[in-house]
Amino acid sequence: MPPKRKEVTVGACNENIKRRKAITLETKLNIITDHDAGNTTKEVATKYSLSKSTVSTILKDREKYLKEVKNAQSLHSTWIRTKENKSLIPHMEKLLTAWISDQTGRLHMPVTYATICAKALSLFEMLKQRKGGNVEETFSASSGWFDRYKKRAGWHNIKILGESASADTEAAKLFPAKLAEILEEGNYSPSQVFNADETGLFWKRMPSRSYIAKEESSMPGFKPAKDRLTLFLGGNAAGDCKLKPMMVHRAENPRTLKGIVKSTLPVIWKANKKGWVTASLFEDWFSHYFVPEVKKYCEDKSIPFQVILLVDNAPGHPPSLQHHHPNVKIIFLPPNTASILQPMDQGVIATFKALYLRQTFEMLIKATDNETGPSLKDFWRKSFNILDAIKITAYAWNKISETTMKGVWKKLCPQLFGTNVERFEEPAEIVQQNTKAIVTLANRLDLDISVTDINDLLEAHKEELTNEDLLDMEEQEEVEEVEDVTAPETPVHSFTLKGLEEAFQHMEKAINIFESQDSNFERSTKVARDLRNAYNCYKEIYNEKRRMSWKQTTIRACLQKAAVTSSVSNEPETSEVQPSTSTKQLREDCAVPHSSATCLFIEDDDD
Repeated sequence: MPPKRKEVTVGACNENIKRRKAITLETKLNIITDHDAGNTTKEVATKYSLSKSTVSTILKDREKYLKEVKNAQSLHSTWIRTKENKSLIPHMEKLLTAWISDQTGRLHMPVTYATICAKALSLFEMLKQRKGGNVEETFSASSGWFDRYKKRAGWHNIKILGESASADTEAAKLFPAKLAEILEEGNYSPSQVFNADETGLFWKRMPSRSYIAKEESSMPGFKPAKDRLTLFLGGNAAGDCKLKPMMVHRAENPRTLKGIVKSTLPVIWKANKKGWVTASLFEDWFSHYFVPEVKKYCEDKSIPFQVILLVDNAPGHPPSLQHHHPNVKIIFLPPNTASILQPMDQGVIATFKALYLRQTFEMLIKATDNETGPSLKDFWRKSFNILDAIKITAYAWNKISETTMKGVWKKLCPQLFGTNVERFEEPAEIVQQNTKAIVTLANRLDLDISVTDINDLLEAHKEELTNEDLLDMEEQEEVEEVEDVTAPETPVHSFTLKGLEEAFQHMEKAINIFESQDSNFERSTKVARDLRNAYNCYKEIYNEKRRMSWKQTTIRACLQKAAVTSSVSNEPETSEVQPSTSTKQLREDCAVPHSSATCLFIEDDDD
């Protein structure tokens, strides 16, 4: 008789089924970091309750995951989209994730279940049409898909509204009182309360009615999203500490920045595929820029380094940072209240963009307002580049006054300023003044635009990304990634004696022209002194290079002399290593110790 089969209940079967464990990008990054720190694969696997083979696979694909971490909006996502997947849904979800990130991060626009599902369907149909409409795959944007998508994309800190997509006015009314309690309890002064916010910037865009914009839009391959980058701006409620702006571009090494040490730029230069503030970029900014800069500010002001940082709950602002530093208390604004409460969004960003546009037109006039200069169209298309945008960004940010930086806090923290609120500058008035000035400048360039055109351009920064924009951005990511890899290495800029001498001659020539035409001796003398002092740092570089060049020439002459002496010498060689007469003479002629002589050899100067 055959043995009786062992009865197994359905519940027992389910218990024996091994469920697949979703691993977030954050966990994968921690696994890679722990292994790099010297832990064995087995030790890492035990720590994270994973199989050894799973950890080995993650370590094998480390480059793929590190690249994804750099570009991911959320480190809690559990999947990576690949080109090998032929299904349209992963591609659609990638575009959808980009759209949601832009809505909640740059535009501060609430998203609803209905709008997300509608956008998903719209993107899916667009991708299907691009395949020729012959794809049999279907997609219904069901509630089950929506729940799975949220987990895959890591949208844990995004509040998705049920019906209408509008700002949460009720939460906006209650939050200032809660914040006031925190400030009072911690005895925080206006100098110790900070806010930072990201904003999109079209760094190279003309008003749509200008002839340049019309010509650009009609050109083959025109991509309206190519000139977009993200700025991260911030400061404190006292208005006397404006943080160094972070600029996030889509290319790590644009051609116009080749050879420039990026740490010396007036902005914090960062890059990722979409040009957005991702979670990894925010963490890097917080640890390596915000904390050191604010700590130094507090030391200079002789105040305790105990500060508050207010940020919105955009996907790129991970909640895990709340306890990252003992001296910085990170407070997240309630979901969907940034447009009402965020200080930077109450006028600072709008003022900055108006100043940026005004300075852009000032630069255009300066570059084209002479007979020998380029035409406006040629300068705009061929010469105006991202380095110009960086310079204008620094200028516009520095132009924002302390009173403007203070005034934007009045809605969120009126108790910090007492009765002084009335005396603060109104950002709306500043924007209006600059808008009128921009129209005047534009008319000098024969662009024939109005105040309405400028307002439309300033508002364009708040436009929602269309399906085509999202696709264009994705295509441009691939192009820029190839360019970044294939572009030849450019050496860092360096000085030559010839170049410095030429520059000094030009400066002295300019000073002589001022002196010959100025009847005010005191003024011309002061200008000459100030100019010479201004480039004195370059004189020091010049003198150092001359000194090194002289040493190099002296050593080379001495070596040549030693070689000649040795060649004509008829003395027999000996097995003992003794300093020859020529070597002794070499030391005396060069007047440097033998041990350090080799340290003085440098590359030939260009002169």
